[in-house]
Amino acid sequence: MVTDIYMPVLPAILPLLIANNGYSYFTAGLLITAYNVTSSFTQPVLGWLSDKKGLTVNISISLLISAVFVALMGIAQNYYLIMLLAVLAALGHACFHPAALSMVSRLCTSENRGRLTSYFVVGGNLGYAIGPVLAGALVWWLGLPGLLFLVLPAIAMAFALKYILPGGITRACAPKDEPLDTGHVVTSKKPFIILMIASILRAWAIFAAITFLPLYLVSQGYDLVMASMIVTLMLLTGVAGQVAGGHFSDRYGRKEFMIFGLVLSIPPFCLFMLTGGILSIVCLLLFGFFLWSTFAVAVAMSHELLPGNVGLASGIMLGLAIGFGGLGVAVNGIIADHYSLAAALGTIPIPIAGAILLMIFLPYPWKTLRKRHLTTTPQ
Repeated sequence: MVTDIYMPVLPAILPLLIANNGYSYFTAGLLITAYNVTSSFTQPVLGWLSDKKGLTVNISISLLISAVFVALMGIAQNYYLIMLLAVLAALGHACFHPAALSMVSRLCTSENRGRLTSYFVVGGNLGYAIGPVLAGALVWWLGLPGLLFLVLPAIAMAFALKYILPGGITRACAPKDEPLDTGHVVTSKKPFIILMIASILRAWAIFAAITFLPLYLVSQGYDLVMASMIVTLMLLTGVAGQVAGGHFSDRYGRKEFMIFGLVLSIPPFCLFMLTGGILSIVCLLLFGFFLWSTFAVAVAMSHELLPGNVGLASGIMLGLAIGFGGLGVAVNGIIADHYSLAAALGTIPIPIAGAILLMIFLPYPWKTLRKRHLTTTPQ
């Protein structure tokens, strides 16, 4: 939660940077691009270095790196210095996830991996929601230099981790040669590649919804505050969905729940587009619940599909897949420019349908079928 407080701070303060420093929208947007590209595309590299070379940054240090460089943006005046700070903060953020998720994965079993992974991911969701509010309050009170106070949560958490995890990450994790408890043997990387592509398609649908829903709701007569509140409610139901998804995937099977969640996300979204009033809002919340419920489950599956490369799997699922999924939003933007916002949103079920097909054919065991086979096999 604390490490993800710092990720959305730069977008939150962008209007002030533009107003105070006279940046164009293009140059301001480049700051966000530099942060996102660095964070998304270096995570797999850092995960690979962790798995193969044993090179990891202690999670307390990575947390402090991210916090310090985000806080320094409040007093930096030079554009290129702010760009450098954004890149360095993104590197701290990128160092955290592969190392932390490797630790989480080694503390899991096949019976609780979905649940524990969902708790970890939900912590990040909460931090992402808190970050803009905390940064906004400090900037409103003290101006941009108030961001310096953002280092305090990171310092407090670094001290907490020192006592919670004595000896650091390497002692808390199982030895490198100890296999993960995955519940099945993996002999090929093809299943992981299929899961990664499905996750990119799902991320595309998620980012397209977050990007264009506020604009669409305003075009339907909602004011901007109400439109933002509706999208925030959708994200909160998504958080609940992630916890539910983790629990149900442990009980009924990860492949089963991935397909279940993705399939059930399409009908409410279609109803949202076709109806109005309270019914459409309820449908949008159901869409958020079911689509987001598959996120932590996919991360848990990636750890089981690459048990010897958990850092790499984490970096790809939380970095590369999300980064490429975000790039897909440009397609929706082109559709919106040439046709309408409704047309751009109306295509969101297409990448979800693609992800469903990939999950159906993913070489991954069906837990419910395996249980049924065991109960029907004569002893």
